[in-house]
Amino acid sequence: MALLTSCFSDGLAVGSDLVVAAETAVRQALSGLTGPPHLVCFFICGDDPDEVAQAGLRAMRMAPGASVIGCSATGVIGDGRGVEVTPAVSAWAATLDGARLTTFALDTLRADDRFVVVGLPEPQADDHAAILFADPYSFPTDGFVERSDEVLGDLPLIGGLANALTGRGAVRLFADGEVYTEGAVGVLLGGAVEIRTVVSQGCRPIGPTMAVTGVEDNLLLELAGQPALARLEEVVSALDEDERELVASGLQIGVAMDEYAERHEHGDFLIRGVLGIDPEREAVAIGDVVEIGRTVRFQVRDAATADEDLYELLDAHREEFGGGDGALLFSCNGRGSAMFGSADHDAVAVRETLGPIGVAGFFAAGEVGPVGGHNHVHGFTASVLVFSSRPSGDRSYDR
Repeated sequence: MALLTSCFSDGLAVGSDLVVAAETAVRQALSGLTGPPHLVCFFICGDDPDEVAQAGLRAMRMAPGASVIGCSATGVIGDGRGVEVTPAVSAWAATLDGARLTTFALDTLRADDRFVVVGLPEPQADDHAAILFADPYSFPTDGFVERSDEVLGDLPLIGGLANALTGRGAVRLFADGEVYTEGAVGVLLGGAVEIRTVVSQGCRPIGPTMAVTGVEDNLLLELAGQPALARLEEVVSALDEDERELVASGLQIGVAMDEYAERHEHGDFLIRGVLGIDPEREAVAIGDVVEIGRTVRFQVRDAATADEDLYELLDAHREEFGGGDGALLFSCNGRGSAMFGSADHDAVAVRETLGPIGVAGFFAAGEVGPVGGHNHVHGFTASVLVFSSRPSGDRSYDR
């Protein structure tokens, strides 16, 4: 019986000539493999969408026998570092003997009063995950991801929302030789491939957990039987001066993923933003709709907390599964230099923790990844898909 092998490599090229940068980055990634490429992912940051498209076409032609997907972005990750708001291309290549790779492109059609997503291949019993790159301006990513279990079951989705330096209309997506100006692209990963997900939301809880006792759409009216704004004021008044500054710079709220847990601590919540307050109704507006009875807890996020959370999750992955051999990294465009003072932070964390492995990705306008067994779209998150060449006896992914 032949021994199945996996190998992973990445490349990065910075320069205003995006076609040359694409050639360089993909060539670097391919040169690090010991066998033929089966999957290639690339990411392009550039000013001109037509040049981005030409660079993407060149990148796809360099690996004719592989499944190839990519997207535009406002920053890219490769070669152990990040490059933000600067013309650059990063690439990632993998040899995955025994894997089944099914590339797809998604579009939306209007049916009566709703949109229907078309183009998703039929999932197989031994599919392990799907990578997804979506145009946030044309594709209903939130609705598709939140309801993905209806068509994908418990299959993890991981990836990010593409973007462009000039915003709406300039996003470009790439899949198997084609350029798309809207929708979403991705690949289903099945067969003999070892993959797991790490999703770092980077928040720290403050105050007590509380039940939602009054709600209207995305407005929290009551928490634990009292006006939501009054409960928030109680939490803030109990904080020290430094923590109050964190609240002022970006308060979050966590929705407990397991309602039946005896305690809800760090990492037990799906994080959503606090959008504002309604003083007249003593309500708090949040970036989600929750039902009465759900458990929530206010949260804060800063560089130190985000750093600690990412390293803790990666350390736990290494201790349980022995690290990894390659990884795709989708990091929020609000992280990087804006949060840590360096665009390299998340890429460095992955390599410091999991080893000198092939890592590439992009700075996303929203990150896709599973938390608590369900797929979600996140903000300020680092979503990592870790590949391993080590065999295991389970289905080889985390929920």
